[in-house]
Amino acid sequence: MPKSLSILLDQNIPPPTTLWLQKLKSGWKVCHVKEVGLEGKSDDDIFDWAQKEQMVIITYDEDFADKRLFSTRNHAGIIRLRVWPTTVEETQNALERLFATVSDEEIQGSLVIIGRSHIRVRGRNPTKE
Repeated sequence: MPKSLSILLDQNIPPPTTLWLQKLKSGWKVCHVKEVGLEGKSDDDIFDWAQKEQMVIITYDEDFADKRLFSTRNHAGIIRLRVWPTTVEETQNALERLFATVSDEEIQGSLVIIGRSHIRVRGRNPTKE
């Protein structure tokens, strides 16, 4: 049985998304950068902290999807939202589409890009049980 995911919401994710996601995915550990002392920190600091804690980052920041900056092979997972406007409603709608089509196992260790009309999963290293 796969372990539950741990999620870190980046500073550009509307904070009300934290409680919504905690209720929706009650088995997951979900926190916002504001809750763990990372508000205002660099992407590198946030990335490093998330990897140390084995947390999937959810972000609107395009830098996290850049292979030159954050290798798709060496992270717990990155979910990059590409929907606008970046409101609570659009954020939640995009994540609901993700959860309806992509499994927790596929998210773990992958770069997931959620656009308005598509979801791409890249760089996943499948594990065999």
